[in-house]
Amino acid sequence: MTTQNLLVELFVEELPPKALRQLGEAFATTLAAQLQAQGLTAADSRVTPYASPRRLAAHITHVAAKAADRAVQLKLMPVSVGLDAQGQATPALLKKLQALGAEPTVVPQLKRQPDGKAEALFLDSVVTGATLDSGLQKALDEAIARLPIPKVMTYQLQAGCARPGWDSVQFVRPAHGLVALHGETVVPVTALGLRAGRATHGHRFEAASDPVELASADDYALDLRQQGAVIASFEERRATLEAQIKAAATQAGTALTAIKDEALLDEVTALVERPNVLVCAFEPEFLQVPQECLILTMKANQKYFPLLDAQGRLTHRFLVVSNITPDDPSAVIAGNERVVRPRLADAKFFFDQDRKKSLDSRVPQLAQVVYHNQLGTQGERVERVRAIARQIGQQLGGAALAQAADTAARLAKADLLTDMVGEFPELQGVMGGYYARHDGLTEDIALAIEDHYKPRFAGDELPRGQVGTVVALADKLETLVGMFGIGNLPTGDRDPFALRRHALGVIRMLIEQALPLALPELIELAAQTFAGKADFNPSRVKDELAGKFIYDRLAGSLREQGFSAQEVDAVLALRPPRLADVHPHLQAVRAFAALPEAPALAAANKRIGNILKKAEAESPVHPHVSELLLQEPAEQALYAAMQQVLPQADAQLARGDYTASLQSLAALRAPVDAFFDHVMVNAEQADLRLNRQGLLKTLHQAMNRVAELARLAA
Repeated sequence: MTTQNLLVELFVEELPPKALRQLGEAFATTLAAQLQAQGLTAADSRVTPYASPRRLAAHITHVAAKAADRAVQLKLMPVSVGLDAQGQATPALLKKLQALGAEPTVVPQLKRQPDGKAEALFLDSVVTGATLDSGLQKALDEAIARLPIPKVMTYQLQAGCARPGWDSVQFVRPAHGLVALHGETVVPVTALGLRAGRATHGHRFEAASDPVELASADDYALDLRQQGAVIASFEERRATLEAQIKAAATQAGTALTAIKDEALLDEVTALVERPNVLVCAFEPEFLQVPQECLILTMKANQKYFPLLDAQGRLTHRFLVVSNITPDDPSAVIAGNERVVRPRLADAKFFFDQDRKKSLDSRVPQLAQVVYHNQLGTQGERVERVRAIARQIGQQLGGAALAQAADTAARLAKADLLTDMVGEFPELQGVMGGYYARHDGLTEDIALAIEDHYKPRFAGDELPRGQVGTVVALADKLETLVGMFGIGNLPTGDRDPFALRRHALGVIRMLIEQALPLALPELIELAAQTFAGKADFNPSRVKDELAGKFIYDRLAGSLREQGFSAQEVDAVLALRPPRLADVHPHLQAVRAFAALPEAPALAAANKRIGNILKKAEAESPVHPHVSELLLQEPAEQALYAAMQQVLPQADAQLARGDYTASLQSLAALRAPVDAFFDHVMVNAEQADLRLNRQGLLKTLHQAMNRVAELARLAA
């Protein structure tokens, strides 16, 4: 079977930049998968996606003009239905064969094979392989239909349809060209009212020729670069842009570097067909404004790359990425400098205006801002956060920390009412820190206001200082408890209040800062602040948030850190109240699992749990043992071993030496094995049975203080 390389391109109007990379990969991947499913590609075929602002394309190697014929065996029907008593074909069988295009003469060749409890008739046939013309049409239709389009457009076709100007299609942007080349041959497919050809278009202003006639599928990227002034590959264009940014930053000044922002780099790559990075500048006087404001307005509104000095401070220089490459770039540079100036002036104006009012004076206005229709205003929310923060602060640092946390919590949301945060919501907290310093508040209060949203995302830093930690913890607990209390839970991919992120933030602070706080008590404390809210359900908080949601997030986080599912399951099965203990418990379980006695003890623990579960279904089992009722030598030996081992394990547990505590239990393996070999737990004599159950209950409790060891059993 001879093969050639295939090129398919959709030429469209400017695609949404934030979705371009995903659209390009999805188009190429689906196209290749559909061709492979029809047997038109080889095992070593490679697919290369292309995506630029005005095109989606895919290059696929080793594509056949026709797929190989395939021998298939078709199940027809049960023998009892297809053949009569004389072995002749029934009307039902003849009708089935006719539908498949087979003649009645094939009946003697039908195979009879077992199919479940009965025999069935099977027809051996050959399926003709798909041609590229039909196969590519099917693959192209599927690739377009499956594109992860953020929002479709409906537009009218002006040609190639029954009613020009009236017939319409839907796509992410209007499509104006279709290329399909198999080697040097055009494949006659259609899509979105377009017929495939070999002509495409290059750069709007800098193409050497228009249209660009493609000689073959393999000439696509080279012809577009040389004749169309377009770098078709998203990855190649991104790498070119990254290299240009680095070179331009070096050219702009010693030790200057462009701000690191992968999302911005992707977006700008999707906005240009051939990047040209230029160095621009603004007036140094704007640097009096907090650099976060200037950086955000340049990145978000203008897609510029701010330049930082060696200390990470913003400079008055920035990089702009142009889609054109003029001989004299001065007009482009001047135009971008002129455009950014009003943006920076707005930021300076907002900053100056906001400082005319203190944060404290803004707090009463929070009572007019609705937080949630079932949970009240931002003012009410602030009071709840303050109450939680005071209690946590008291536990962690006494009255001084409680007072500082209360002050920070009272002012933390005040910057929501400032002009700067109104224009740039991403700066909430950050601007509060600046305004707190301007108001003369202490640095720990300012940092707490700035940090109380942290961690904002995976990998983000934690709040700096105790006050910031207390307020951040209180803020996240208030959100989690409030939303769970009114039943506003995340579903699937939807999590509008970022409850998963808040839960992970609570987990990280409790663990990474080793806070001596019990999670159930924290949640109960937060739940008390919602007393009087009619729609608030405390039981939902206890069952779904404290009992499941947070520990599920913790389990996922621990597995990502390299702990096995068994280890995590064993430790979290006990729902440890202090999350700071989780990592030491996991390390202890890992060390215990490596002992030769571990599998037998885990299995025994599981067996003990099953025995006790059945016993407690009838009546409670108490961990009480009477030495006088220990009759069998094996139960006497186990009791004696427990008397020696358990106090030692308890002492090690009390010291926080969880590893040694679990390892001490390994000495019980032999007496436990002997007990199960020689002792009948459920003896007919009631006092003996209850005493043995009490012995096992005592042992079970001692073995499961660090982790539920039964979860380690294979």
